[in-house]
Amino acid sequence: MHELGIMTGVLDAVETSAKQAGADKVLKVSLSVGEMTEAIEDALRFAFEALTEQGEYALCAGAELDITMVRPRSRCLECGAEYEHDRFHMLCPECESFATELIAGREMQIDSIEVDIPDDEEEQEAQPDE
Repeated sequence: MHELGIMTGVLDAVETSAKQAGADKVLKVSLSVGEMTEAIEDALRFAFEALTEQGEYALCAGAELDITMVRPRSRCLECGAEYEHDRFHMLCPECESFATELIAGREMQIDSIEVDIPDDEEEQEAQPDE
């Protein structure tokens, strides 16, 4: 299940970014995942839930995961037509050429991370007076 490895990388990046921003909690992670990566959405969700229960990803515990699956899209190198297709049928529907290039569907990216950053007042209240 390569989804576990993918999600480990995602959560490592999210945790690092959240810490650098001074966040005390990650609220939401939004991803774009191309269908051509062959990652399965349900398996990504399962891996996210399992990993966020681990202590090393404590900032992400209870966070929401939003996944946008990106359909494959190609451009014909013969006639220039752009078209969506499934993973197996990339033949140009206009001129039936095999000379095509994939322009979408191989993405694997973090689109956004929503975090909770404590206010300065909250930090001062949490620290005892010296």
